[in-house]
Amino acid sequence: MSTTAPLSAPDADLSVALGMMGDVWAERSRTVGLFGRDRELAEMRELVGGAVPRSAALVVSGDAGVGKTRLLGEFVDRLDRDGWRVLLGHCLDFGDTAMPYLPFTEMLRRLDQVEPALAAELAAAHPALAQLSRTQRGSDTPSDGLDRAEIFASMHACLEDLAGRGPVAVLVEDMHWADPSSRDLVSFLLARGFSGPVALIATYRSDDLHRRHPLRRTVTEWMRLPGLRRIQLGPLGGPDVRRMIGAIIGGAEVTEYATDVERIVHRADGNPFYVEELVSAFLSGGWQLPEDLADLLLVRLDRLDERARTLVREASVAGQRVPHDLLAAVTSLSEADLDASLRSALDQHVLIRSGDRAYMFRHALLGEAVYDDLLPGERLRLHKAYAAAIRNRVGGASPAALARHAHASHDLPTALLASIDAGRKALVSGGPDESARHFQTALEIYDRAAREMDDPPDLAELVSETSEAMAVSGHPLRALGMVSEQLAELPADASATSRARLLLAIAEAALVTESQVDLMEVTTEGLALVGEAPSSLRAKLLAARAWAHIIVSDFASARATADEALEMASKLQLPALAADVRLILTRLSTFDDFGATARAELKESVAEAQRRGDFEGQLVALFRLGIVHYEYAEHDAAREAWTQAAELATRHGRPWSPYGFDARLRAAMVAQVTGEWDEALRIVDASGESPPSTLRALLTSVELLVAAGRGDTAALLRFPAVRERWRRDGLIAILSGAAAIDLVGARDGHVGAMATYQDVVDVMSSMWEPAFQARVRMAALTLGHLVAATPATPSADRAVLLAEADRLVADADLVIDTLNERGRPFGVEGQAWLSRVAAERQHLGWLCGTETDVEALIEAWRTNVAHFEAFGEVHEIARAQARLAVVLRAAGRADEARAIAEKARRAASRLGARPLLTELASFESRANGADRSAELTPREREILGLVAQGRTNGEVARQLFISTKTVSVHVSNILAKLGASGRTEAAAIARREQLL
Repeated sequence: MSTTAPLSAPDADLSVALGMMGDVWAERSRTVGLFGRDRELAEMRELVGGAVPRSAALVVSGDAGVGKTRLLGEFVDRLDRDGWRVLLGHCLDFGDTAMPYLPFTEMLRRLDQVEPALAAELAAAHPALAQLSRTQRGSDTPSDGLDRAEIFASMHACLEDLAGRGPVAVLVEDMHWADPSSRDLVSFLLARGFSGPVALIATYRSDDLHRRHPLRRTVTEWMRLPGLRRIQLGPLGGPDVRRMIGAIIGGAEVTEYATDVERIVHRADGNPFYVEELVSAFLSGGWQLPEDLADLLLVRLDRLDERARTLVREASVAGQRVPHDLLAAVTSLSEADLDASLRSALDQHVLIRSGDRAYMFRHALLGEAVYDDLLPGERLRLHKAYAAAIRNRVGGASPAALARHAHASHDLPTALLASIDAGRKALVSGGPDESARHFQTALEIYDRAAREMDDPPDLAELVSETSEAMAVSGHPLRALGMVSEQLAELPADASATSRARLLLAIAEAALVTESQVDLMEVTTEGLALVGEAPSSLRAKLLAARAWAHIIVSDFASARATADEALEMASKLQLPALAADVRLILTRLSTFDDFGATARAELKESVAEAQRRGDFEGQLVALFRLGIVHYEYAEHDAAREAWTQAAELATRHGRPWSPYGFDARLRAAMVAQVTGEWDEALRIVDASGESPPSTLRALLTSVELLVAAGRGDTAALLRFPAVRERWRRDGLIAILSGAAAIDLVGARDGHVGAMATYQDVVDVMSSMWEPAFQARVRMAALTLGHLVAATPATPSADRAVLLAEADRLVADADLVIDTLNERGRPFGVEGQAWLSRVAAERQHLGWLCGTETDVEALIEAWRTNVAHFEAFGEVHEIARAQARLAVVLRAAGRADEARAIAEKARRAASRLGARPLLTELASFESRANGADRSAELTPREREILGLVAQGRTNGEVARQLFISTKTVSVHVSNILAKLGASGRTEAAAIARREQLL
């Protein structure tokens, strides 16, 4: 099928379910005009530029019935008069059955109806949009899935193209009902913005956004976007409500009902919808209205005859919108009565047209109220009828809709099979969140459904598929918990194969999470259950077992197990599994020879996966390739591999999948290392996205690292939320812990840095082991704060600093000793941090007055500079250079010190690293101070030494046998020559400059 097919390719299933844009505003039959919204309307017009159209972003929110739709209707009328092309899409209240990208599909299809030539041109230019239109069919989902990233980019480019022909207004209504894919697309468009005059406007019900509503966090992220305007519609004031009532009733009659009007004003509480409904009820015959809003809404049905009321009840079971063919299939009315009843419901504004072939309730709450008012037997019968009608529809059934109606009608076997089918199709079409929900629904009803089936689906297979969908949607820990729970509840008479499948699912989930699962124990039990005969299940368990051996550093056993798994996968013709096992062997190559072998093998794995069309295999191979490049400090190559992996995952609709997200995160980490801090922030910017909480914490951790380098201690306000996720993923603790050591150290001094260090160590020791490799980095950073604290620390207290430093050095030695015992080399980055520990410890001893070989100290800092240059971490190179410059100047090598300090200053300036710039400014000040210090007389040097020991003027006078007044004069001269503001600063300068 051509990728440039018309945007309106025939689709019997979808086109009737979608509301078309064109007639919606015209057919809303707004009873009265707009009241009390002049300020908001003027603000909206100003935002889009009035006579000179411009790009704009607007979010309109408010409680149900407060007037969002009416305000937008008036605004659209004015836009239309000003020459704007208006594209309108609706999010529908279909619950879990909502189709991905529904509002945008609606826009595209209506555009094809009203401007077919333009639509065909856009389809040719942006084939992904035509693909989206085709993929929405219930029975024609492409096997390779939707390219999510391409859809996003194509929609943006399409709107830019339209903007080149004239201003475009894109309105997405009722975002509180949006499916995750539509939310993400709106977020993408808002975040990216437009160069042409495109006004993007989204509306949602604020009272629908409960604490756990998925849109809640998204809206918070939207509000951070520059240029986005938010209009929160509040209740109308009393005068405006009275004016509105007068317009409905009629100006002459309103005074006759003054008491009743005030009752309406009080009852409506400023909600225009309530006002309209209350006035309508009042004019229909009195005030016998129940207090409940649903009952109030149902008053409108009293205007209909019995046949029309029956039709409205039948329509309510379909949801907010009902296609004509489905309604005709389920109704108990004759064809003639159906037409007459529809006309009556439309005339009384209970239903409105949605395109030419569907209807919707004028107010969503009315539809909900009608549905809730049905008797249980009515509801059950109608859901059964809808399920049967969907199964018999031309073009095939929509599994998601079928699952919903079958579940509601207690046809659990059908609901189970349809939910599984819907989950599989959603995963293929780039909707992992929808997929996980469908699979979880299937699990919830499995036991009850299976009892009614002769041949139920395999539970273990369903659990495995659910686990995969949950992990791909960014919730691997939930997946692990779910599988563990299912395993615990597995019946005693379950087959060995079923139990082994669940054990494999646990192993696979554990491999991409921080958990306490004993992989060795799990795989041992699984292998015992499947026996020795070759099988796909045994081969997969062997692969997981190989990883278990790697985790405990038993590389010989890992290689033997992987070889067995590879042989079995090849024998059973399982190419994807064979590729996964080869990645394990490649990982082992890095431990064996630490050479170029692993890189070559991984590149071949990437190419092989591409040839095979194996998206997941390619993703994993690219991620592993980035890891190896990073270990060799080949940052450009690592970032390229990880960027490709992240883009690949996004294109396949899996941005939060373990390897896809990890690749994005590591690409940002590389940018942070190489000094591209703004690029790192761009990569981790999740504005307009909805990552799971743990993944969001990882992204924030990179932001904190940049904030630490730039000295932004205000970033510590975000730290507690990240700290809460440490035990969910150790990498969060490592990244944000490193940042916090510097941030807290800058704010609270070395005591705060030490406390933060200990917090990281306590958490990571319990999660991993005390000898976790990042402990060396943490120790080095903390030592830096001890060094910074030394000049201002009295001599008597410096022993405490030295003791703390020795403990940090011992912690680093623990890591090295453990690695040596296991025969694992420390990578380039590890060597750099290890040499930093050595240099900082020698530096601390030098400042504390311990006998120090200055040449050895210089060499220690030179070594650290060289190691960080080999690793390529720009900020740490500059930090090491700054500290080397201090020691060189103290050794009398002023020119060399100045040249090295200038290199550090240039790097710090480019990075915006304020703490390092302050350190270098202090160096320059001390250099000037050193020139002044040459003016100190021998007596002044003698007195300075005693002052640095904390002696008072009287104590100095008695020791030197001179008057206190003479000491005071000398101290004043010393302060002036050193440029110090007081005795403490003079003592600190003396220690730093080695003047004593």
